[in-house]
Amino acid sequence: MTIRDVAQAAGVHVSTVSRAFSASHLVKRETRDRVLAVAAELGYQPNETARALTTGRTRNLGLIVSDIANPFYPPLIKAAQAYARVRGYQVFVADTDEDVHAEEELIQTLARQVDGIVLVSPRLANDVIARLGGDLPFVLVNRQVTGLSAVLMDVAHGATLAVEHLAGLGHGHLALVGGPRGSWTSAEMRRAAGRAAAEQGIRLDVLGPNAPTEQGGIKATAAVLRTGATGVIAYNDLVAIGLIEGLDDREVLVPRDVSVVGVDDTVAGRLNRPRLTTVAMPTAPAGRTAVDLLIETVETAGTARATAQTTLATSLVVRDSTATSGPSAG
Repeated sequence: MTIRDVAQAAGVHVSTVSRAFSASHLVKRETRDRVLAVAAELGYQPNETARALTTGRTRNLGLIVSDIANPFYPPLIKAAQAYARVRGYQVFVADTDEDVHAEEELIQTLARQVDGIVLVSPRLANDVIARLGGDLPFVLVNRQVTGLSAVLMDVAHGATLAVEHLAGLGHGHLALVGGPRGSWTSAEMRRAAGRAAAEQGIRLDVLGPNAPTEQGGIKATAAVLRTGATGVIAYNDLVAIGLIEGLDDREVLVPRDVSVVGVDDTVAGRLNRPRLTTVAMPTAPAGRTAVDLLIETVETAGTARATAQTTLATSLVVRDSTATSGPSAG
């Protein structure tokens, strides 16, 4: 199949087909979608080598996450890759293992091989991200840096819902087990939970920083028990699962003695016993939206284009790890 076959089948000029693949911002969305659908049906694949020589672009994108083993990330990665493929791009995925030095090195390495980078929950300081983002199109997920486009999940709303849920169950003393240092999500949770607790007239103890892992939750168990809190909000589902394990080892039962809320709504939380009450995060939509923003940024390079910020909704999923307040675990 050739580009002329696609143009004839789609009822457009050959130049329109070319722009749909190489400069989609110049084509109406409905026209672009029709051209891409026809191309897929006919099995047409553009010559990427020739296109790279013409446009100076690789049609490759980078996607960097802090821990690929965390079940929060695979749905986001899968959605990002699938959407990029539809748009004629490929995605290189890299994992920093929660190491800020590795994160900066990966950005610098990928910058030589890709047209732009999606940086998910970065741990680098804002000024470092801004400097690196000045050399290459960036889109951030769950981080705000002036001058860079971002896709945010409404963590603040989720933390507020978690506090209100626990307060409604009669818990007058809560603990927030925060995440790692440098986490935008953890900072947002802390601010929103603090406001919500004050509005509800209940006490909130903030514990952290903590590793965003099951082991991090286990290690936080003793500190949680020392607070005497009967309701706990964990940084993510992994921390919540580790906390439940640590409490069980001390014969403190969830939710009889302590109620626990996670964040992310991962498969691990749904399979855990008790099944985890959690804040559902829109991971797959975030992956698609971030790639869409990045491609638009790449394809409008050299033109004046304002940065974009999109906030995606979160919700509370109530399961078995929360219940009405009982005797204090402390």
